[in-house]
Amino acid sequence: MTQIMVVDDEAPVRNLLSDVLEKEGYEVFTAETGAEASEIFNSHNIDLIITDLVMPVKGGIDLIMEVKKKDKDTKIIAISGGGGITGRFDYLPIAKLVGATEIIAKPFRVAEIRSQVAKILAA
Repeated sequence: MTQIMVVDDEAPVRNLLSDVLEKEGYEVFTAETGAEASEIFNSHNIDLIITDLVMPVKGGIDLIMEVKKKDKDTKIIAISGGGGITGRFDYLPIAKLVGATEIIAKPFRVAEIRSQVAKILAA
């Protein structure tokens, strides 16, 4: 069974994505921080990671770089509503540069997530 990890410090986002993906038939793991996600990644065979970029403890950019260093073939969708020091800095292009397969801005449509997940996993 395909294993997907959803990483977001906002519980409503984590729960929504987890519910949607489980209904699509995927096995879903969730993490609240990049540090927690690292532990899950190291102990499971994760096929796809959907990660927020702005999180406490370890952000998504650091997580993407760490994952890509361990397994360059892991697929990653980066999601973000912005954030940063000024509150206006866009991390999505940086996520793409460091290895994200796709980037999606928040707020996103569930159909967009479903479509991207299917496309990435079919490739």
